[in-house]
Amino acid sequence: MPLGLEDSVGAFVPGDRVELVGATAGPLAELDFAVKDLFDVAGATTGYGNPDWARTHAPAAATAPIVMALLQAGATLRGKTKTVELAYGLTGENVWYGTPINPAAPDRFPGGSSCGSAAAVAAGLVDFALGTDTGGSVRIPASYCGIFGIRPSWGAVNLTAACPLGPSFDTAGWFASRASVLRRVGDVLLPPGGEGALGPLVKVQEAWVNAVPHTATALVGAIAKIERVLGPCLSMHVAPEGLTQLFENFRAAQAEEAWASLGSWVEAIRPTFGPGVGERFAAAKATDPAVAAEARAFRGLFRQRVQALLAGGAVLVYPTSPVPAPRLDVALEAQQAVRERTMGVTAIAGLAGLCEVSLPAARVNGAPVGLSLAAAPGRDRALLAVAERVAAELRLAV
Repeated sequence: MPLGLEDSVGAFVPGDRVELVGATAGPLAELDFAVKDLFDVAGATTGYGNPDWARTHAPAAATAPIVMALLQAGATLRGKTKTVELAYGLTGENVWYGTPINPAAPDRFPGGSSCGSAAAVAAGLVDFALGTDTGGSVRIPASYCGIFGIRPSWGAVNLTAACPLGPSFDTAGWFASRASVLRRVGDVLLPPGGEGALGPLVKVQEAWVNAVPHTATALVGAIAKIERVLGPCLSMHVAPEGLTQLFENFRAAQAEEAWASLGSWVEAIRPTFGPGVGERFAAAKATDPAVAAEARAFRGLFRQRVQALLAGGAVLVYPTSPVPAPRLDVALEAQQAVRERTMGVTAIAGLAGLCEVSLPAARVNGAPVGLSLAAAPGRDRALLAVAERVAAELRLAV
């Protein structure tokens, strides 16, 4: 695809395109990629989805190591993509730069906060794209746009020269239109090790009950095909305290970190935010330290429980999102209800530090819904290999 490609879905940040040609040879040669606009590229201002952030930050002095690794592996950068303001949202809306079109369902949100990266891949503008995932910001856009996406194990991929949100939750993930490309990028970015057999398959009961009936029905048929790869499926309750408790504890712990990371800038600059974002930062500022401490303690216990369950190689399976992407005209209150219902599920991997892949497994009312496979921290390479085999069984793009 030539440099200066047409942006048919509004995935890239407005203005001059940041483009860099990759090495002439390497494992990702001849592949194109895009980068969420919270990773630094030398000479370009990292806008982080907000005009006031862009105005108050100088152009980057150096390129993020993760971007350099992809360039050195032969991939060519086609531009920086839009993000929700300061990465604090799941719909993909950006009132300043425009909300990217969801190529798989143009009347619905693309999902956030890595909205532009997901839209660019779903539209075929690039082969893969970098995003970040704190509370679901790769997994949910992947589900909404009908593509593959991975949230790696926490700490597995270098986040130097990336804007923070919740540092003990933040991960650098990526999207691809093909399972093999998702794996090939992992071969470049992930640390060595973690290969080997996985199984058994564990159906997370809470997440299936949390999904609306149409979503659960559309996805459950895939289980039999996944069993051909991972063996007979078991059903278990992973969060007997309920997904609402997972969401509340995740929200409190993340909010404390979001304010610690960005609160001083918010207080000094008093930026103008789009719908919902300012309210989230106000809530983050108001988070009771005692509540946040309880959330951190809960997180430690939950992590121990889930990692013990997965230590032998078990793989969790559940709907990535309980619903397809909300329609663009949905009320803000309904958006918040979807956000809370969704983050109860995304918090499973977030709290436990798991690696998770979302596969474009089905459609509901014409819109995509993803199916997630999650494994123990450090088993990223094995999970990507399994995802590729599962994609073949499901007759998805391999």
